Amino acid sequence: MPIQYRESKRRNNMHSSAKTQYIMQAVHTGEVNLESLAKEISKESTLSQTDVIAVLHALGEKTKFYLAEGKVVNLENIGRFKIGFKAPAQENPQDLSPQNIKKFHINYQPSNRLKKWLKTGLQVVKEKKK
Repeated sequence: MPIQYRESKRRNNMHSSAKTQYIMQAVHTGEVNLESLAKEISKESTLSQTDVIAVLHALGEKTKFYLAEGKVVNLENIGRFKIGFKAPAQENPQDLSPQNIKKFHINYQPSNRLKKWLKTGLQVVKEKKK
């Protein structure tokens, strides 16, 4: 199924004289939750839906555990996850401190397999008006 897009009007509010521009924006057609994923995976394996849910929950907990230890979590065909944070730059290294950290985030790098898939190009169609 092709990826849908819509045309969105954008304007840079930082410049009062900025021209209005249009961009293409991907349209998300829904969400797949843990239960749905588990059901589909169970159909393609010898694991029950309950077993798959338990494994996915454990994967989430172990990912959190190892990220907190500063490890990179490499999920092979999915990609790599690692912790990052935002902190202001300082003129002197002595002024750098964990107290300066503003927020933490998770960096995701898709696997080479996913990157190659994206490079092949996906079919894209304009969203149908409802």
